[in-house]
Amino acid sequence: MDLETPLETLKGVGTQRGRLLARKGLTTVEDLLYHMPFRYEDRGNIKPLSGISLGETATVIGKLTAAQLFQSRRTGTRLFEARLRDDSGAELVAKWFRGDYLKDILSRGKSVAFYGKVERDSFSGEICIFHPEFEILDDAQDAQLHVGRIVPVYEAPGKMTARQLRGLTYRCLAAFPELDDPLPETVRRRLGFPNLLKALNDVHFPAGDADLQALKSFRSPAQIRLIFEEFFFLECGLALKRQKARTAQGITFSLNDRARNQIKKILPFKPTGAQKRVLKEIAGDMAQAAPMNRLLQGDVGSGKTIVALEAAVIALENDYQVAVMAPTEILATQHYLYFKHLLEPAGYLVVLLTGSTKGADKKKLKRAISEGLAHVVIGTHAVISEDVVFKRLGLIVIDEQHRFGVMQRWRLLQKGLHPDVLVMTATPIPRTLALTLYGELDVSIIDELPPGRRPIDTRETAFADEHKVFEFLRRQVQAGRQVYVVCPLIEESETKQVAAAQDVYERLAKKVFPDLKVGLLHGRLPTPDKEAVMDAFKRNQVGILVSTTVIEVGVDVPNATVMLVLHAETFGLSQLHQLRGRVGRGAERSYCILMCGEKNETARERIRTMVETQDGFRIADVDLRLRGPGEFFGTKQSGLPAFRVADIIRDRELLELARGEAAAFVEHPPDKKRLIQLVDYIRDKWQRRYGLVQVG
Repeated sequence: MDLETPLETLKGVGTQRGRLLARKGLTTVEDLLYHMPFRYEDRGNIKPLSGISLGETATVIGKLTAAQLFQSRRTGTRLFEARLRDDSGAELVAKWFRGDYLKDILSRGKSVAFYGKVERDSFSGEICIFHPEFEILDDAQDAQLHVGRIVPVYEAPGKMTARQLRGLTYRCLAAFPELDDPLPETVRRRLGFPNLLKALNDVHFPAGDADLQALKSFRSPAQIRLIFEEFFFLECGLALKRQKARTAQGITFSLNDRARNQIKKILPFKPTGAQKRVLKEIAGDMAQAAPMNRLLQGDVGSGKTIVALEAAVIALENDYQVAVMAPTEILATQHYLYFKHLLEPAGYLVVLLTGSTKGADKKKLKRAISEGLAHVVIGTHAVISEDVVFKRLGLIVIDEQHRFGVMQRWRLLQKGLHPDVLVMTATPIPRTLALTLYGELDVSIIDELPPGRRPIDTRETAFADEHKVFEFLRRQVQAGRQVYVVCPLIEESETKQVAAAQDVYERLAKKVFPDLKVGLLHGRLPTPDKEAVMDAFKRNQVGILVSTTVIEVGVDVPNATVMLVLHAETFGLSQLHQLRGRVGRGAERSYCILMCGEKNETARERIRTMVETQDGFRIADVDLRLRGPGEFFGTKQSGLPAFRVADIIRDRELLELARGEAAAFVEHPPDKKRLIQLVDYIRDKWQRRYGLVQVG
């Protein structure tokens, strides 16, 4: 037997069980050994039946004197009872409500162990254990493995039991007197980790004196080593990718006096210290021969777009074109208007290319792009169409990058010869997680809001109080301010959300505010209609804008002071935070009103977080915990692996440690042979296991 041995070839497994295991992703011995127990039970407290006490949790062992299914006369519920007797002569009964499935498993004469809380049945007066964990004991080794110790409990596939999986794991581990340890010895010794074989033995079959609490919280020395190992190899792979990317030949941009003067002329306000720091990092990257790959993080309203525009000026002044890609037409249009307003007076041609750009116009635009007449091309996925050809693409800016797949980014990169790439997100992600998620990117963070920004007064309210809310909206509009009303997120259906927005619009326009100007905005409107509505709202010709979540990002109207979100309990935290960021952009006091219906506990925590804080990183932390990393990051889009032992939320400090150790090992390996061994291991194991992009 070795780690690559297929499980279905092992004694006691076979084809049928092999298929069950494969559904869990367990096809080889190695897969099985890295399949961690999800909890542990202390079954060391073995008591004779004569010595058990009411209220204690104990393990008892004996033979079944009876095992049968009853129908309760009192309740009509089917009840399975198994009577146990041990050498002390005392008896105890185990009871399972709706235990029909046990009639083919437990029978008279079998040796079994029961584990559970000892109670008195209030109806019969008997000493019993309700719904105990149980093990059928075929021999002395079984008794030693499944009771009388800290016992691992696994998620078992299909008809296989946790007991069968435990026995199979034990047999596999016993077949290895030693195992090659892939973790570099220098790293393992420095951190005081056990070797691989000891770690696997300790995690599956802990010693009697092991710390049960540490095991339950995944903080035993063996678990820490295995978590670290998984993070270490991932981070080594990413470090090797970054190292390889630095050797590619890109564009060396010159930050000359003309570019500096253009940036100073164009800037509409004095940049914050954070913006200056981030621009310096970006300009430094652009001046290097290797292509820039940088992630720009910043909370809602922190001024990421102006930094991207400054980077664009550097590229433009070096006679290169710039492409800006946004996930929605509304956001692309917002960027287009912003870039056009600031860049066209300086002589740059800014164009907008989206899916709804008409045929003749589209043809003209594509010609202008291919001839280099269009300096800045802003658009949606239309920008990556095959027939869009750039003459001299030097910089790519991708906004709300998590909404694009890896392949979409790659297709845009093919439009130029190793162009620089700046990706932006308003979803704050803790730095180490960002560096892992976007492994090939360096990270810049704008952690400072522009001066003069006032906190937004955020409140929760119920639909029963909507008349008070509507009266407040009226007063705001009569005072010259403007209001957003965002409609509920109904499942993931844009069609249903548009219908809801239409209903709310008609009610507000005709019944609630017939004397005020109410507008409607949603993603299904033709582009000219969207632009007309947004323009009217910007000019304060519309006081109340009813909208779907299309205004989640990019919309900037400083005079808007109220964001009312209907059925706020249906929205995710990051969406609510983005929506709130649409107000508070002017000098006036602003409000975010979260009108809620019935809420479950998760929704309650989301709303409570919104009311308590406006710190984007704290909100992102809560959101990450509530949704889990797969949904938060969009694992499918980002390529983040599904870990076998590690948990990117629970084990964040170990990820930090692994990242530092991996970077140090790749930059300064003990010798070349060890680095080659590491690269070979990652190619061999991680390509298959996690689909990590080719490295080295």
